[in-house]
Amino acid sequence: MKDIKLSQDQTDRMVSKIKRYFADELDQDIGSFEAEFLIDFFAKEIGPHFYNQALADASRIFVEKAEDASYLVQELEKPSI
Repeated sequence: MKDIKLSQDQTDRMVSKIKRYFADELDQDIGSFEAEFLIDFFAKEIGPHFYNQALADASRIFVEKAEDASYLVQELEKPSI
């Protein structure tokens, strides 16, 4: 899995949300550097779990759609002698 690359705009929006969360929920002020550090930490340590779950979900959907297509193909079969 490649490292997650975020645009500056994405990073800025996430930093803003993290800072707001810390202020509102934990009554603590953190700086932008600390918030970016948390983003990097979560991306590295927790991100793979969500990535793997997304792959599992995509695989499940792929299998379901392939089965649907298989049934549709079977319906196209013509009677043979």
